[in-house]
Amino acid sequence: MSSISRSELKRRVKFTNLDQIEQYFNKGQSVLACTGHYGNWELCMLALGAELSKPEYVIYKPLNNKVFDAWFYKIRTRFGNKFIPMRQTLRTLTAVKNEPTMFCFAGDQTPVGHETHYWIDFMHQPTPVLLGLEKIALQTNRPIFYFEAKLIKRGYYEVDCIPLCLNPKETKAHEITNLQFTQLEKTLNEEPAYWLWSHRRWKHKPVNAG
Repeated sequence: MSSISRSELKRRVKFTNLDQIEQYFNKGQSVLACTGHYGNWELCMLALGAELSKPEYVIYKPLNNKVFDAWFYKIRTRFGNKFIPMRQTLRTLTAVKNEPTMFCFAGDQTPVGHETHYWIDFMHQPTPVLLGLEKIALQTNRPIFYFEAKLIKRGYYEVDCIPLCLNPKETKAHEITNLQFTQLEKTLNEEPAYWLWSHRRWKHKPVNAG
């Protein structure tokens, strides 16, 4: 990622149905997106920044090591992406509210204990989930797309842009979050080996667990 050229990146990561997002951009509208820590998600995010005609803001959790965080930030933003720390999401949304943009969330991270407000059944396990995507979708009514990556062969990916929820304000409580994880679970059931299983997704248990 630190040295790959734009042309080589586009050769290795192919997108399908990305025109759905560009249609919103052409009308001056913004969108939201979500994905999981699946396959080489870093490479796919880098490639997405090289494909979109408008800015892509990726919400992330900064590393504790400032030197490594700066190094990763430089690599991740080589082709136009902008990485925003979680706690600056609302501030950045407000700053660019009049520009067509895409804000992207990797929602399969584990919330810290005091930020756990909602649990789902995910991969047959009670799982705490972040609600940031749903909260912003309900505030802005921006359509949401899910990016599903598939490994074609080593170092080569195809990423499908799937409409997840086009009218967030018409949804019920937690419907968007449930849709997000239903789609991710479908991806994992098809090819489980490429998810980041080592990130201790189930380190927290419900208070009333046996």
